[in-house]
Amino acid sequence: MNITFTPIGTIHTPYTKKKNNTPFQSIEDDKEEFFVTVYPEHVKRLEKLDLFTYIYLIYYLDQTYKEPKDLVHPPWTKNTAVGLFASRSPNRINPIGLSVVKIKEIKENQISISGIDAFDGTPLLDIKPYIKDLDAKTDANYGWLEDAKFKDHLLLHIKGIPHDH
Repeated sequence: MNITFTPIGTIHTPYTKKKNNTPFQSIEDDKEEFFVTVYPEHVKRLEKLDLFTYIYLIYYLDQTYKEPKDLVHPPWTKNTAVGLFASRSPNRINPIGLSVVKIKEIKENQISISGIDAFDGTPLLDIKPYIKDLDAKTDANYGWLEDAKFKDHLLLHIKGIPHDH
């Protein structure tokens, strides 16, 4: 089976593959400029999107591909191995990224957003609204992180909270 995706726009960030400076997770209150440019033929499809606070961005990880491994060592947990599907590694069998970002403003075909952990020029595949109560699962847990030796420290990294090491 051959599956084909058609990009609907481009993600713009201060991060470049050359510098390899993207964070491991999105930092919502990052002070840099982040925005999405939606191709003109899709502008009408943005109708009423500005009524949502957050959106999902689904994108193609075209600048980060490495052969995926069965077991990976998540950042900040070098001595812990977990299955690829129990991680958020960008090295996936299908290199698709998913981020929840805050909408700051929409002007024509440009959506100004909060921080996202993607390289500049990343192809955008889809946008979906983040809907309160539908997308927030109050009984969610931390999975294997519950038993991690430095759980509190790991959570600071996961949440993108600056701290001293």
